[in-house]
Amino acid sequence: MGKAGLVAAGILLSRLAGLVRLRVFAHYFGLQSDAADAFNAAFRIPNFLQNLFGEGVLSGSFIPVYAGLLSKGEREEADRVASAVGALLLVVVSGLVALGVLFAPAVTATLAPGFTGEKRALTTSIVRILFPGAGLLVMSAWCLGILNSHHRFLLSYAVGVVWNAAMIATLLIYGSASELPRLAVLLAWGSVVGSALQFAVQLPAIASLARIRAVWDATSSHVRTVVVNFVPVFFSRGVVQVSAYVDSVIATLLGTGAVTGLNNAQLIYTLPVSLFGMSVSASELPAMSGAAVDPAGGAVVRARLNAALRQIAFLVVPSAVAFLAFGDVVAAALLQTGRFGASDARYVWGILAGSAVGLLASTTGRLYSSTYYALRDTRTPLRFAIVRVILTTALGYLFAIPLPRAIGAPAVWGAAGLTASAGISGWIEMLLLRRGINARLGWTGLPTGFIVQLWLSAVLAAAVGWGARLLVPAMHPIIVAAIVLGVYGVIYLASTSAMGLPESAALFRRFRPGRSRAAQLPSE
Repeated sequence: MGKAGLVAAGILLSRLAGLVRLRVFAHYFGLQSDAADAFNAAFRIPNFLQNLFGEGVLSGSFIPVYAGLLSKGEREEADRVASAVGALLLVVVSGLVALGVLFAPAVTATLAPGFTGEKRALTTSIVRILFPGAGLLVMSAWCLGILNSHHRFLLSYAVGVVWNAAMIATLLIYGSASELPRLAVLLAWGSVVGSALQFAVQLPAIASLARIRAVWDATSSHVRTVVVNFVPVFFSRGVVQVSAYVDSVIATLLGTGAVTGLNNAQLIYTLPVSLFGMSVSASELPAMSGAAVDPAGGAVVRARLNAALRQIAFLVVPSAVAFLAFGDVVAAALLQTGRFGASDARYVWGILAGSAVGLLASTTGRLYSSTYYALRDTRTPLRFAIVRVILTTALGYLFAIPLPRAIGAPAVWGAAGLTASAGISGWIEMLLLRRGINARLGWTGLPTGFIVQLWLSAVLAAAVGWGARLLVPAMHPIIVAAIVLGVYGVIYLASTSAMGLPESAALFRRFRPGRSRAAQLPSE
């Protein structure tokens, strides 16, 4: 299995655990409940800290320096840099966690203005509990940076299973015997326990790969490079997170169910983003960073980028079409249980359909950002991220509030407008990122003929899938999804194979029965 495959396998395990958690959550909380909205809103607020300081920022600032030292054989200096960065991160994150706990009421009032009374009080309590767990997840992301630089991808991404398992266990133990407000608080404590376990599980592997020790070194040129790179990446990721939180703030104004519906759709939507976008981007970043050290490495970086773009598009295009055509089937299979009904699944479908607009742009844009980071340019992605945030904020408000009113739709359907506006903004950001890379490295991107073949194959598969859906009798949502999505996937692969696309042939070779380990080695 290649590096991207290892990342995808780890992410798949973690995301599957996350989907199980989402289904169990839906069973006990449903969609139309204040407790569900309060937990989901609170869950996003301290995770702002995790997303700012976590994997994306550390990948863009720490991995290029650390992996570069490893590629040059400077292991002792690499260990010192990793130790110093870990110490700096621990101090900064500890301070921010303390501030978050202290000022939880103000944070909640700012980021969930639509919540009042007991709903706001419950949200504040959960925010206060979750902040320490978010700090532990940031330190877990530091572990990920070390593991990825040593090409230990599976553990670093699969470890999220531990965190999800702790939350699932909390729901199963206390779900039937607890009222919703109390269950939301207990689930927050389960999340903190899971965060601690996730960090602890990675420590033995870190100890076997690097000699980590207590080091406070802000004067090393390599540490300074990490810090200097950290600032623009931090703000680049920060403005993207601001965009996500603008959506969350607007959702609190749309009525009960909008926050939870948006959260459910985003967890489903991020599955292909993580599996196909993040897996390829994460596996390519260390390799690109090593190649970029060579003065003649630009051609290598460009070749890797173009190949990775094709890998992503081959799997993301059918994902986007599936969300558009079968979003209710997907949502029902994953979430329809207990308090979560068929009408809730249709509501999530509307939000998923909006998110499909920017799915390809989000995944390829992430890869372009990683290419900039490999080239030690962290400022250009920041500028384009700011453009994206401005557009997302303006379009998000228009699509979520005035547009539903103008067409007479219920306010809660504004959540679909939020995801659609984010998709439009994502396309503009990706095109700006691509233009900048092309000016440096030469042409990169997806050939027009290739992308047309992908969309035609996906649309054809969707048409056949809809035919299968009309023929399937009323059955359990999971069985319906297995039949409809199974037909859809088979037709897509058959169509792309008939068109002679090498990505399709490579996928068949990878899963061919009896394929030997020796046959896999060239793909690694």
